Formats: sequence, C-alpha cells, structure tokens
Amino acid sequence: MKIVKVLDTVVPIRSDIANAFVDFSSMTASIVAVVTDVIRDGKPVVGYGFNSNGRYAQQGLLRERFIPRLEKVGHNILDDERDNIDPFKAHAAMMANEKPGGHGDRSVAVGVLDMAIWDAVAKIEEKPLFRVIAERFNDAEPDPFVSVYAAGGYYYPGKGLDGLRDEMKSYLDRGYNEVKMKVGAVPTSEDMARIEAVLGVVGTGERLAVDVNGRFDLKQAIEFGHAIKGYNLRWYEEVGDPLDFALQAELANHYDGAMATGENLFSSLDAQNLLRYGGMRTGLDKLQFDPALSYGLVEYLRTTKIIRDMGFSLRDCIPHGGHQFALNIAAGLGLGGNESYPDVFYPFNGFADGVSVENGKVRLPEVPGIGIEEKAELMNHYTKLIA
Repeated sequence: MKIVKVLDTVVPIRSDIANAFVDFSSMTASIVAVVTDVIRDGKPVVGYGFNSNGRYAQQGLLRERFIPRLEKVGHNILDDERDNIDPFKAHAAMMANEKPGGHGDRSVAVGVLDMAIWDAVAKIEEKPLFRVIAERFNDAEPDPFVSVYAAGGYYYPGKGLDGLRDEMKSYLDRGYNEVKMKVGAVPTSEDMARIEAVLGVVGTGERLAVDVNGRFDLKQAIEFGHAIKGYNLRWYEEVGDPLDFALQAELANHYDGAMATGENLFSSLDAQNLLRYGGMRTGLDKLQFDPALSYGLVEYLRTTKIIRDMGFSLRDCIPHGGHQFALNIAAGLGLGGNESYPDVFYPFNGFADGVSVENGKVRLPEVPGIGIEEKAELMNHYTKLIA
C-alpha cells in the first residue's frame, strides 16, 4: 500500500465581494489529488483536498517542497495496525527539514495535502470521514447533526440595505437560523444601519454575528463594541489583528458579550498563545481555528488537546471555512458547529448536493471519505485533474 502520485492545480474563486480588509477579485485555491495503489470498485482510491478560502493557492510550496517529500516516502507511511495510510507519518514526512514557527502559507499547503490524505484513509476503510474520526479520536458516536450558520453580508458594489435584507431572508428561507455579516469597512453609522436592517430580518441579536476581519485598533474595537452592546449579538468576531492577543484581552474588559477569533492562527502553539494571553472566556467565546488552513487534521488534533487541557470545551469550537472537511471534523469530534457559505466561494462552499439545512443543522451523507464526490461542480475540477 502506498501513495503512487500527487497531482495539483489552481482554481480561481474570483468574486466582487469584499470584507473590511480584502477583496476577493483575484482569489485562487489549490486542489490536489493523492492517488494510492489501493483498489476499490476496480479503481485506485484517490483522496481529494483543497485550501480553505481567504488564502491563495499554494502551488509553489506544494510543488517545490511538500508534494516531492510525500511522493518520496509514499511507500513508507503505512499504518501497520490498520493496514492503511498513516496521516501522522505523512505529516512528519511533509514537515521534514522545516524549522519551528514561521507557519505562514506552508500551513495552508500542508493542510491541502492532509485533507486529501484523510479522504483517502476514510475511503480505504470504506467509511465516512466523520465516522473514522469519531472511532479513532472521540471514543463516541459522531454527532448525527451539525449546527451551521450562514456567513455572508459582504460589501458588494452598489448593494444597499434592501439587497442585504434580501440576502439574509434567503438564508432563513433555506433553513438557517443564524447568520453572520461583515462590518468595519464603512463608518460606524453605516454599519449600525446595516446591522439594524439585518436584525429586522432575523429578529434578535442572538441570531446575528458580526465579523471585522481584523480591521480595528484597540480604540476602534472598544468604540464599536460600545455601539453594538445593546444588540446582544451572537458574537463580535476577529476584531483586531489575529496575533494581537493583548488587544483581544483588553477588549474583553470592555465588551462582555461573546467574541470569536482564531481563523488566522495556523498552529497548535498559536492557539495555545491565544488561550493563554488573549483573554478568551470559557463557555462564552468561540474558537474558529480552521483545520484546512492550519496543517490539517493532524495538527488540529494537537490543537484540540490544548483546548481541553486549558479548560475549554470542544463545543466552544466552530471552525472557519464552510467546507466539508471541517464539517466532518465537527461531527466526528463533537464540536460546537461549523461555518457555511451558501452563496460565495464556489465551488468549494457548502455541503454535498442534496443536503439541506433543517432548523439550522445538517446531516452528513453516509458516503466514504469527505464526500467531495457528492458535489458535482467541485468534482468536475478533480475529474479534469486526474484525467
């Protein structure tokens, strides 16, 4: 049993949307196919992976370092106990000769491959990935349903309050109970009008989160927190630079509502530093570490151990990204939910075709692997890649 070859390409996910910090007009994503010598139904088992949104394609890093390392030891990463590929050995091989720290975009490149490896592992076992995760790491049945919220409310050219209301209403019509919108790119008075427009649709602040995407300094963060305090929002997200733990900790002294952050922290030690120094409050604040952006599930398991050791619950974790990989992890480990992007970041967004949101929750399909084959538009890219 071995990895025979690894293929990759770049897929554009261009969009006119913008948040408070970046626009997505030139955004790209890497996709990979990890081909094994294991045969199922007369065909080689192939694992598929891609990088989560918000970070660009990683073709240079993949081709120069991580794919060659993986292919070089493709015959030497066997899990003897399970007669399968060992993702932990694969991770060690990819990270050979890499210095500690300086995670940057290499965590994204490794995460792309890690996703594909776990997809292959679950397909070799002929089980959904969420069941493999639950059996190996949770000693429990996976969650039958995962709570999801609709992330949107971006700044579009020419989009006014009526368009924002229509967007949020469409999410409720599709079964979501909770939504998230972007703030911080316009004067506070304009954002207050946007928030109130959305509240007019969703009804209560508990059903609305706002995301600053790291735009504010401490003074702005405190002032905006005071402005939204009366809304009792679901959470106030990534208010300052994700590595400014002192800002996050000080803001907790001024804003007593729930906050959320972590999507732009890319290692277990970064997560540990946030919990040590960022003033995060157990049972209130949300941890949004994205496994696809942070070296994959192997590293995310290290992160979850730190989370538990530091007194937090895995129910405090709601991963960023809105992708099927994090959804499987959320179900398998019993996390607090998962993000969803119903209308942006095609074709990587959303869930398997035909999976509907019911009362704010989704049930994962009982198919081997992550379930990428169940997304026809996304699968078209992999079909071309391996042709």
